Amino acid sequence: MTGRRRTARRGRGAGRRTAGALLAGLLFAAACAAPDDGAAKGSADRGIRATLDRRAAAVRAHDADAYVAAVDPRATGLRTAQRRELENLADIPLSSWTYRLTDVTGQGADRATADVRLRYGIKGYDAAPVSVDRVLDLRRDRADGRWYITGDRAGKDGGGLLWQQGDVRVVRGERSLVLGAGRTEQELRAIARTADRAVPAVSGAWPERWAGRVLVLVPHTVEDMAGLLGSPGANYRGIAAVTTGQAGGPDRAPADRVIVNPQAYGMLSTLGRRIVLTHEITHVATRAHTSAATPAWLSEGFADWAAYRAEDRTAAQAAPELADAVARGELPAGLPADEDFGFAGDPVRLAQAYEGGWLACELIADHWGEEKLFAFYRAVGGQHGRDGAVEQAMREVLATTPGDFTALWRDHLRARFG
Repeated sequence: MTGRRRTARRGRGAGRRTAGALLAGLLFAAACAAPDDGAAKGSADRGIRATLDRRAAAVRAHDADAYVAAVDPRATGLRTAQRRELENLADIPLSSWTYRLTDVTGQGADRATADVRLRYGIKGYDAAPVSVDRVLDLRRDRADGRWYITGDRAGKDGGGLLWQQGDVRVVRGERSLVLGAGRTEQELRAIARTADRAVPAVSGAWPERWAGRVLVLVPHTVEDMAGLLGSPGANYRGIAAVTTGQAGGPDRAPADRVIVNPQAYGMLSTLGRRIVLTHEITHVATRAHTSAATPAWLSEGFADWAAYRAEDRTAAQAAPELADAVARGELPAGLPADEDFGFAGDPVRLAQAYEGGWLACELIADHWGEEKLFAFYRAVGGQHGRDGAVEQAMREVLATTPGDFTALWRDHLRARFG
């Protein structure tokens, strides 16, 4: 009995020692594996950042050889395209160019996909760098340990870049900078002259301080325009110009570019071109007071109001689609909804939405005065996405309600169209 108990105790002790040794070994292995994985990722991140830093320095120095050196030597087509891209940047007055690595997805020890935020500034036109999301594919060379770019494309929600579309010609106006790809200098100078005339018109229609200058991009085709915006070309075929706006924040500085559709813009009269650019530049001027709370009828209507303010146009000339609808007895039941302003929808509905927004802003300026129109715009935008922003601003600034305003707007349409 005593011997068996001793044997049993020895057996149980040996089992505990064996299990303990096994557990300790597993914990040790886990402890070693986690730092190794983290160290490997950290090493990859540092290597990729080093490649991006060298690439950014090459752009700032306009060193084509150094710029291409960041691309995989085996990716000959990409190297050729990247050299051409840097050449296209030659005349653009850059004030800054940096990359920020935001995420890395591993595809093996020597392969990675990186989400990168390109931040660049145009001298004299960007108060802070503009942010553009890119996705880079990379390969690590085992011989030198460096990471090389094998692919470069737009981020998920981003568009292309003008200098990727061809040689960029730069024209400086008095109050504008026009960058064109595949367009003639004569054409770009004409756009600069129109923009120079539109800028003071906008300043006269908007009392707040703004930069007082505008950056205009003119791509070669409507498809190239859509490429810059990350949308299908069919959405913009009848659209002469758009303004891109970027909300402010710690990583994204406010930025605006007016992008011209050369085909649709070229079909307009001199007056039409002036109205289009004045409208778009108004968006640039009012950006700081435009937020998610601002309905499209107010932002687009105010831009049209500013564009038509100094022009000798009748209501029927400025709003022909809405005039025809009212003449047919089809008076709109309410103010245009945001979805009515979609470029991909019915063009007549789109035109009536813009015209209805313009006449709503004209109503405020005529009935309450221009200062009240400015105050109303600021009050709505100052809500930054709050529900009921328009109702609150109408109550506080105009002493009315949305229902009463809509009824007054419908009466205004009847009166303006006879």
